Amino acid sequence: MDNIFSHLPQDIIHQIFSRISLRQVIICRSVSKHLYTALSSPSFTHLLASTSPFPLLALRHRSPSPILHLFDPIDNRWLQFPLSFLPFSAVHPIAGAGGFLYLWADSPSSDSSNNKSLVVCNPLTRKHKTLPQLGSAWSRHGSVLVDSVNNRVIVLNELAALYYSNSNNSWLKFSSNLPAKPRSPILINKSIIALCDVGSPWRSQWKLFVCTLKSLETSQPWNTLEKHEWGDVFDILKRPRLLKGFGNVILMIGGLKSSFSLNASCSTILILKLDLSSLEWAEAGRMPLEMFRCFQQSSKFKVFGGGNWVCFSAKRIGRLALWECNENDGKEEEWRWIDGVPGNGDGLYRGFVFDASLYASP
Repeated sequence: MDNIFSHLPQDIIHQIFSRISLRQVIICRSVSKHLYTALSSPSFTHLLASTSPFPLLALRHRSPSPILHLFDPIDNRWLQFPLSFLPFSAVHPIAGAGGFLYLWADSPSSDSSNNKSLVVCNPLTRKHKTLPQLGSAWSRHGSVLVDSVNNRVIVLNELAALYYSNSNNSWLKFSSNLPAKPRSPILINKSIIALCDVGSPWRSQWKLFVCTLKSLETSQPWNTLEKHEWGDVFDILKRPRLLKGFGNVILMIGGLKSSFSLNASCSTILILKLDLSSLEWAEAGRMPLEMFRCFQQSSKFKVFGGGNWVCFSAKRIGRLALWECNENDGKEEEWRWIDGVPGNGDGLYRGFVFDASLYASP
């Protein structure tokens, strides 16, 4: 194989492999050193700029060796991207956007574990950039929000928000003033949307709060996102959380309460979707009862994903439940199990969607 391609001009090789998917390109790069070099060159990655990304589900999971564990729902297999090119003793992947992987790392310029840095990298091109240092409190209690527009990065907590500025390579700090600790905040278009519990210690009362980036930068208060027509949409879900859907849609996931009593049990797990253009809710998915029985015995479960994919994990299950739906292709929702998950002890896996790309460069 290596001898065949070594006799072809590089531009011919580029034209041949630019006609296949990024998923296949990544497989072909591992065939030989010659192909790896040809398919990693800047001229070839430029050809792939208009190709569709390679979406994967990544785990936010610490491991003894620096490896990013990913699942490909299309081919139904686990992949590994090594992170050994990063010059840090400990890394913790937390988010992905626009082909970039974001992770917390021990600051290389400090001997203190109280200083953490956010690192942005592309594990396919093995290039990285270290953002300015942050205190460990931000890595423990702050939510990191990223998107592909201008590589925006925001670290948010109840009291303040840090906004990374590319122009001067520094963090800008703004007052947040949320009414409560934000749950599963998401960055969508030019706004941040978060769930907050504004109820009492005895009974939760969840509401959606929204703040535009412009308002955040001027420390203006958050607004409640609500309509009278929504009725009891927040009362039917137990421990709801948000995920970013496609376009102008957000997903809200939680246990479907069997009644409105204080300690009501859940009959299944429900996925709702809110169209931010029309501000109308609709049901997107409902976990099958035979699958929900595995989660019923667990005191809590974790949710991650976005777009067409929502993953669920819980203690002692040892695998992930996956919901997927593609309305654009007319595909109805499907629920299935993901086996072979890399072990992490309690089985409470966390993760995010990572769009693999050869073109993104920090």
